Amino acid sequence: MIKHIPNSITLLNLVSGFAATIYAIKGYNEYASFCIMAGMVLDFSDGFAARLLKAYSAIGKDLDSLADVVTFGIAPGAIIMNMLISSGLQFVPAFVIAAIIPAASALRLAKFNNDTTQSTSFRGLATPGSAFIVVSVVIASAYTDYRIFDNLAGSMWFTGLMSLFLAVMMLINMRMFSLKLSNLRWRDNEERWLFASVSVLLFTIFRLASLPMIMAAYIVISVVFNLLRRRETSSGNV
Repeated sequence: MIKHIPNSITLLNLVSGFAATIYAIKGYNEYASFCIMAGMVLDFSDGFAARLLKAYSAIGKDLDSLADVVTFGIAPGAIIMNMLISSGLQFVPAFVIAAIIPAASALRLAKFNNDTTQSTSFRGLATPGSAFIVVSVVIASAYTDYRIFDNLAGSMWFTGLMSLFLAVMMLINMRMFSLKLSNLRWRDNEERWLFASVSVLLFTIFRLASLPMIMAAYIVISVVFNLLRRRETSSGNV
């Protein structure tokens, strides 16, 4: 019975994604965003439960990816489509642009499942990160007084470009750090500690409006450290 607990949590993740998709279709982007965030908590919890209970299985791995496609691919795609239609774009082009997110998410997860080098870091933006960027814009627009987020969320150009950008970031072959800490040393976790410090600072100043900024900081830090590593590698080869 215990071995089924992680898979049960994964199924709850999938249900959260399904609920988010329904809310987005109905036009409730905020509720959809909260369901996706609940899915993120469940996505972390199923892995934690599997490690704690030593209940690993091939079915659990596949089920986790299937749930992630729904919660972090289809549901954000539905939010994107709702945002595009609300901004005045016709159904067909809105569908084509929004469909990029679930398609890229599915491909990203398939690559992840067959890549043994992504245990401590990612190649490309992880699907929960992509989904959180969409969610952060919705929440910042709905629950803060910064009009810039209202303008961004209501712009078909911004929403369309965000969809394309997220698809590229999920599929790009660039190292992006994970948030898992193997130890607390600065030398082994420069990116993580820097990101944590910036996140705390931004949230202290801007509260909920900081969420899109925090995700932007994550991408910028990943890119900067990639460039620094390439320069070190090039210098070492000279």
